[in-house]
Amino acid sequence: MAAVMDSLLQLRMSRLVSSRVASIMLSVTLFGAGALAGSTSLAGCSDDTRAIRPLEESTSDAVRRAAAPSVEARGGRLIPAADSILLEAVSRKVLPGAVLLVTQDESVLHRKAYGYARLYNPDGSRLAEPEPMTLDHVFDLASLTKVFATTFAIMMLVDRGDVDLDAPVSQYLTEFAGSSKDSVLVRHLLTHTAGLYPWKPVYYHATSPPEAFDYVRSLPLAYPVGHERHYSDLGFMLLGYLVEARTGEDIDSFLRENVYGPLGLQKTMFVPREHGFSGPFAATSHGNPFERRMVFDDEFGYDVDEDPEAFDQWRDYTLIGEVNDGNAHHAHDGVAGHAGLFSTADDLTMLLQVLIAEGRYESLQLVSAETVREFLTITASGNGLGWAMSPAVLRIENPPQGVFGHTGFTGTYAVGFPVQRTTLVLLTNRQNLGVGADGRYNSLDELRAEVAAAVLDAIGHRPR
Repeated sequence: MAAVMDSLLQLRMSRLVSSRVASIMLSVTLFGAGALAGSTSLAGCSDDTRAIRPLEESTSDAVRRAAAPSVEARGGRLIPAADSILLEAVSRKVLPGAVLLVTQDESVLHRKAYGYARLYNPDGSRLAEPEPMTLDHVFDLASLTKVFATTFAIMMLVDRGDVDLDAPVSQYLTEFAGSSKDSVLVRHLLTHTAGLYPWKPVYYHATSPPEAFDYVRSLPLAYPVGHERHYSDLGFMLLGYLVEARTGEDIDSFLRENVYGPLGLQKTMFVPREHGFSGPFAATSHGNPFERRMVFDDEFGYDVDEDPEAFDQWRDYTLIGEVNDGNAHHAHDGVAGHAGLFSTADDLTMLLQVLIAEGRYESLQLVSAETVREFLTITASGNGLGWAMSPAVLRIENPPQGVFGHTGFTGTYAVGFPVQRTTLVLLTNRQNLGVGADGRYNSLDELRAEVAAAVLDAIGHRPR
């Protein structure tokens, strides 16, 4: 499969190919991106969790490159600055491995895999035979689920007239009512202004999606509705329930039938192993040490009232092809509106190319241009509907006009620059490195900013 994809890429670069597979890689452009600053949720929380671990010893550039085996770019040239940044990151043990894909118009500017898809055992020891990262590896997207799955689904339902952005959520989820909840609109959920708690350990109260919904709807609001932006996993759980209520099927089935299937995306799905997909997968965490500490440690920064000992299903093995997020795994059977989607850099590029083409792919108009524009317009919250667009949230200094995107707690990042017709997808498996003594994973904020800056410099962007 990899060899076929590479050949198609090379042909498209010569403008001789118009096949769907090639277009998945090279269509118009990927929209953009960014870190969700200040989030207190797990699946999409800010990655400013721990300072980068220092090099254990000084090494030459040659040794660093030898320490970071990678797959050379196929069908496109490298962006040298971005290449050096990621080689350095692997060498310094900021992350075990990564895949970077950058396109502009119909050209691949950078497509390369770095380091390892699986490098460490649960006890922190290095594997005797680490698994090299490849361009074909599938990643747990964490909160990229919110935009590549849930926002896409809501966008389609809005376009079809099945959902009104300014209707109360209770119009579609009648049990979500009472007190100020009646004033929560669908739009509020998408902009994280619904006043919901950022995160709760739902799996302490639920073992299935119906039970999870019963618990989430029972919670009081934590903030006034429609005012401040409080990034919330619970809000996107509700959007997932809303999709099911309006379509009669879970969000996984709806998207496979209406988005991923029509676009020919065969590596984008929830619960991939249940669909018979065997990978290869980039490994994530060794159990859920970060999330466990969220519950057990009152000083860790999370508002949790549950008795820590009331839940005993903590995982203690390396997660491979199994969603990292505890609420998605334990309370939603792996299929949730806030987390659970798996995909590749290639497939994500295709989905974002559809957006920059205003909902169109070849002869297929997946969503109307008007609806796409509405979702990608900055709202009073400073962001789009589902998508982050604020410079402060994106953490890209002097970003180009129209940039938008998202990050994921597992180490994923999708950023795009529509004016420059340029796309960037950076997927990493930072969690496989394990947590530090403080219980936190390495922060990727600086790395992402540096890669984005390198890409912008390569395409000649000059700050406004």
